[in-house]
Amino acid sequence: MLLDTPICDFGWKAPDFTLKDANGKIFTMSEQLGDKGLLIAFICNHCPYVQRIGLQLAEDTKLLMAEGINVLAIMSNDYEDVPADSPENMKIFSAQYGFTFPYLIDQDQSIGRQYGAVCTPDFFGFNSKGELQYRGRLDDVRIGNIKNRVPELINAMRLIAKTGHGPKLQTPSMGCSIKWSV
Repeated sequence: MLLDTPICDFGWKAPDFTLKDANGKIFTMSEQLGDKGLLIAFICNHCPYVQRIGLQLAEDTKLLMAEGINVLAIMSNDYEDVPADSPENMKIFSAQYGFTFPYLIDQDQSIGRQYGAVCTPDFFGFNSKGELQYRGRLDDVRIGNIKNRVPELINAMRLIAKTGHGPKLQTPSMGCSIKWSV
């Protein structure tokens, strides 16, 4: 089911968390919150919207990380119900698309719920104080032509890194619903 994300709640304070990646390495959000902010992306392996943007997401996040903006991705789907989103498949998916950011498992789905994640992909851009400044999409492709791409996420995160504030106008992300456990 296709869903849109809510409008950005400017200044909402990010709850801290500690999660593991598929290899068991531990990451804590507050330790990843850098001087230039943090992007948190709720994604999953099986979503066609995430698959469609996977290569561009890898490319864009490499640029952001090179500029000192940290990136974390979180998989909050119930992978017992959706085996394609299992930790082993997360490793394969991450390698397939060339992700260089940590891709974390939200096994009990508590982080997805705390953040109010709605769909995959769902992007949250935070300033250095952990205040939400962006909740939107990766890009805006005009007339279906990638050459007319407006890199909304890159532009928003660069603005946050420079000023601490996100753009006033934001286009909601859209994608597949998060698969919550019953």
